[in-house]
Amino acid sequence: MNRPELILPILTFLPAIGAIALLVLRSDDLKFIRGMALVVATAEFLFSLLLIPRVPIGSSGYALDLNVPWITSPPIHFHMGVDGLSIFLVILTTLLTPISILASWNSIQHRVKEFFIALLMLEVGVVGVFFSLDLFLFFLFWEIMLIPMALLIGIWGHDRRIYAAVKFVLYTMAGSILMLVGILWLYNATGTFDLVEIQRALQTANRALPAQTEMLLFLAFFAAFAIKVPLFPLHTWLPDAHVEAPTAGSVILAGVLLKMGTYGMMRFCLPLFPLASRKAAPYVAVLAIIGIIYGALVAMVQPNLKKLVAYSSVSHLGFVVLGIFSFNAIAMQGAIYQMLAHGITTGALFLLVGMLYDRRHTFEIKQYGGLATPMPRLSAFFLFVALASLGLPLLNGFVGEYLILLGTYIVHWQWAAWASTGVILSACYLLWSYQRVFFGEITVEKNKTLPDASERERFILAIMSIIILWMGIGSAFLTRRTATATDTIRKSMQRQQWPEEAVVPVAPPAVYAPAIAAGTGTGTGSNITVERSGNR
Repeated sequence: MNRPELILPILTFLPAIGAIALLVLRSDDLKFIRGMALVVATAEFLFSLLLIPRVPIGSSGYALDLNVPWITSPPIHFHMGVDGLSIFLVILTTLLTPISILASWNSIQHRVKEFFIALLMLEVGVVGVFFSLDLFLFFLFWEIMLIPMALLIGIWGHDRRIYAAVKFVLYTMAGSILMLVGILWLYNATGTFDLVEIQRALQTANRALPAQTEMLLFLAFFAAFAIKVPLFPLHTWLPDAHVEAPTAGSVILAGVLLKMGTYGMMRFCLPLFPLASRKAAPYVAVLAIIGIIYGALVAMVQPNLKKLVAYSSVSHLGFVVLGIFSFNAIAMQGAIYQMLAHGITTGALFLLVGMLYDRRHTFEIKQYGGLATPMPRLSAFFLFVALASLGLPLLNGFVGEYLILLGTYIVHWQWAAWASTGVILSACYLLWSYQRVFFGEITVEKNKTLPDASERERFILAIMSIIILWMGIGSAFLTRRTATATDTIRKSMQRQQWPEEAVVPVAPPAVYAPAIAAGTGTGTGSNITVERSGNR
């Protein structure tokens, strides 16, 4: 390809072309509709793998930079790029979309064509968000994503689907309005919507924002991203959206949409508003730790299996936010890794819960019990994914949480100590729920004749399990490609007027060795560079 940067718009709009193709099909030709949606989504995933060689290890800046003038006044450009922060989030999106289509193969029986069109258009919005380097373009894709997700919940959801969809829209729109105000404020201050140019302008002495203005802009952007994560106490829309959404909606929501919030924090909040990020970090860390513990405790007492998995997302995403706002290279690498690991493990948990729902049409844990006898294969997959989610070594859930806790401990050991309780609690609620669902006596007569996982379901779960194991063993493949992006974000913060760095000893070097082996270490010997900030 003479212009490799054209990969980005092709990847962004290929699902939209597939959605248009679905529009011309007859609504009753269900087999062809499902097949075409699967072919388009699979082609999108295979095409997204071409990004990996285009973002070489150690490369700085944005690869495949595409910057085309779009609107003259105000100056808006179709500016896209990809780096170590966004590449694997895009691939995660393109992977979970065909998985979601396969999971919905038999469970969606009404308005089938419209369902797959909404799913493909949702992919357009999410991929566009991760590629966009123009703030107006970013906001456009951010809003495009909102519509199909609300439709998926409101049309194909369960009993309280309208309530959940409206709540999801209201929460997201509230954050979006604040972010739009911040975007317009930045344009008024810099004369451009281009992220790279805005960042460059704010780093010059004569264009730097006053402290109060920077804090207000930080809060405007942070509120939108915190709602999307969601960060405690802005999380209340998430359990309702998950419980009422169809399986595919829950997989995409947990696997990708929540990551748009943490991605936005790393892409916009930290580089554009470094001083405000530093000042807000202790408060954000406290909210993240509360979310970790609160989400785990609420999950532990949930009688609804799907709501239990939903609250586990609140807990696990708290680790990601804590890692980001520790401003430590190891913890920030762990945060990126945890975004990807959570997308796979929690996506797989929602797939498994959806498979149980297809058989019994209930999420109530008390309606199950003893399912390991009639469903040995499904129960084995469920145990494997649950062990990954609770952080068993050699599986993907362990690496991210370990790096986050290690990096956070170096900066602020009290934060790490409190957050580590979330790891213990996650083992409690996941293993206890597994015991109640799959072990013990079968008390409900219907459960004795439930069919085990079908070939289609085994194929889906095998793919997810292989990825979980591969990520746990081959974590360096990911961390080496995200290291430069993490360093770039930290350097963009250090170019401001921060207290100078200090070198402090870290007790036994062996504690730090696993992070170096994973490709995330930046220290030498027994010393590591950390920033001195406020009460740290």
